[in-house]
Amino acid sequence: MSKKNVVIIMIDGGRLDRAISSPIFGNLKNQSVFFSQSVTYGPHTIAAMHAVFSGSYGTRTGTNSYWSTFKFKKDKFKTLTEYLKDHNYYTHADVINELVVPKQGFDNYVVHDESKDDLTARHKELLRDAKSKSDGGQNFFLYLHYSNIHTGIMNQVLKVYDNFSKEFFDNKSENEKRYDVLFHAAETYFEQIFEEIKKLRLDKSSVILVMSDHGISVGEKFGERAYGAFCYDYTLRTFTYFVAEDFAPKEITQQIRTIDFMPTILDYLEIPLDSRYEKLDGVSLLPLIRGEQMQENTAYSETGNPLSSKEPPREPNTKSIRNSKWKLIYNQHNETKELYDLEHDPKEERNLYGAGLEIEKILWTELQRIQSS
Repeated sequence: MSKKNVVIIMIDGGRLDRAISSPIFGNLKNQSVFFSQSVTYGPHTIAAMHAVFSGSYGTRTGTNSYWSTFKFKKDKFKTLTEYLKDHNYYTHADVINELVVPKQGFDNYVVHDESKDDLTARHKELLRDAKSKSDGGQNFFLYLHYSNIHTGIMNQVLKVYDNFSKEFFDNKSENEKRYDVLFHAAETYFEQIFEEIKKLRLDKSSVILVMSDHGISVGEKFGERAYGAFCYDYTLRTFTYFVAEDFAPKEITQQIRTIDFMPTILDYLEIPLDSRYEKLDGVSLLPLIRGEQMQENTAYSETGNPLSSKEPPREPNTKSIRNSKWKLIYNQHNETKELYDLEHDPKEERNLYGAGLEIEKILWTELQRIQSS
């Protein structure tokens, strides 16, 4: 198979429930492999995207918090970009800041002004530039970061409320409306970008990943007015669509992890893993995409709950491990645990920890294994 181009379109702060109910993302679902139970490693962008680009958890790569971009062990973990660069891809990132995605391997790493730049026009132009590279015989990797949901939440929530503002949590309907306006703008952006992709026929020559890095609170749990404080599903479950000419459209409900994206793309491109680097935590999803059976893997997530501080802690203090039916949360900051039956309690309202269920011990053992690896 001739090598395909790679395009990642990342909708920062995109909630899964909004994507599921969106006619625009519904149209994408009909043209893609849609993973409806995709779980992020970090409910904030820095940890989430370093995990995507390394195929590994931040417990091993060093990038496990808001503060740890520069702790990324680039000598031990080879990024998706570096793999593609080694195979003569032209690589370009358009990002919200210099911290969110590893820089290694990018020919161009450009930071846009999230408050001023027209990302639709900007990203259309980048697609046209990439197309010209492809027409000249060079494959490309393009990472497009849509940051306007983040910008709106920063200006309208993060700068106005704290995690314990009664006014925010008492007005959930207003929170919903605020978020929906921002998500609708993301829909409009995506619709135009995907139209441009089709116009350029890049959907025929590329593997395209459309994803969100984490969700955003609309007031579900007191103590988190946006994201990054807790490990509940409204921020941990993300949306994932893989588009390729030879992928039959389908929905896959089996739980997968965002750390699985990198090995999936490399497997699809028939690029072998580099044995000089650490083994990945993620696995290729190609068997699932092609209709084969795969064992479901547990998904580990962690974040730093700032509690009453103005800044998140340097190291994660809230951790979770989950399968498609159960989730265990470990609040290390106060040594408490929570266990949820996700099938019957998807909003995570009834804590079953201490009820003597066998799954509690199984998940706790797995969480400790990952933390110590």
